Amino acid sequence: MAPRANWKGFLRLSLVTCPVALYPATSESEKISFNQLNRQTGHRIKYLKVDADTGDEVPNEDIVKGYQLEKDQFIEVTKEELEEIALESTRTIEIDEFVDRSDIDPRYLIRPYYLRPDGKVGHDAFAVIRETIRSMDKVAIGRVVLTNREHIIALEPLDKGLMGTLLRYPYEVRDPAEYFDEIKDVKVTKDMLDLARHIVEQKAGSFEPGKFEDQYETALVELINQKRAGKPITPKERPRGENVVDLMDALRKSVGGAAAETKVAKKPAKKVKKTASGQKEMLMPIAGKKPAKEATAKKPTAGARRKSA
Repeated sequence: MAPRANWKGFLRLSLVTCPVALYPATSESEKISFNQLNRQTGHRIKYLKVDADTGDEVPNEDIVKGYQLEKDQFIEVTKEELEEIALESTRTIEIDEFVDRSDIDPRYLIRPYYLRPDGKVGHDAFAVIRETIRSMDKVAIGRVVLTNREHIIALEPLDKGLMGTLLRYPYEVRDPAEYFDEIKDVKVTKDMLDLARHIVEQKAGSFEPGKFEDQYETALVELINQKRAGKPITPKERPRGENVVDLMDALRKSVGGAAAETKVAKKPAKKVKKTASGQKEMLMPIAGKKPAKEATAKKPTAGARRKSA
């Protein structure tokens, strides 16, 4: 079953309108998280909302929003006042224009969402909008209000639905000149480029997310399993970075190293997939997110962890 929708409203292209629901396309709930504890008692730390001056706890109904003009001077803004300036995009995603996917600077991308028809009506209108965007090979640009703020959203077909990607506003993207101006202008020789290209060609492949393993998450599971089993924790040796003295020599050695990696990579692909899927099988039951039947079938080791909220 799909998670609860983040937003429900209407998708509109001119006079064509349909009810839709917006869902998060990604999740980090399966990652290990930690609670803060009192070292002396082992109890969880609880956070309270208190008055900065009196130190008294403040109930939620007495907490309002305020914009700080200067120190200790605020303009109070009520929930009712915010609702009065609510934009149309609070309930409707109006498609304003269509652009080429290549026109969208990757720095403006925030996060992806899934958009689908809401309920049993509007599927025909949704399909018309989806297939129009697909046939034109374009990305639709609209606006939507999430968490009380209006966002730009880019819509493009994905299977039977639409993928909506929130975009940043120009003022949210920093000027690269502030960071790149001090980079020295270096002339790269043809020999260096040829060696570097050779390394790239040896490492060339296709993007397959399933083969990537979150090594830090795996290390966390191993650490918690070892502590639960009462095993000693021994620090692992950290890799050391080395200063490159002769760039050409480093490139030549890298060509040899890349060739060796390529030979290893050409072994049966099942090994790679086994590693990635093994990680998922180990983590999911520990987190308690899989159905009981599946969790039983793929039991973790005796030192399985219990995921904190």
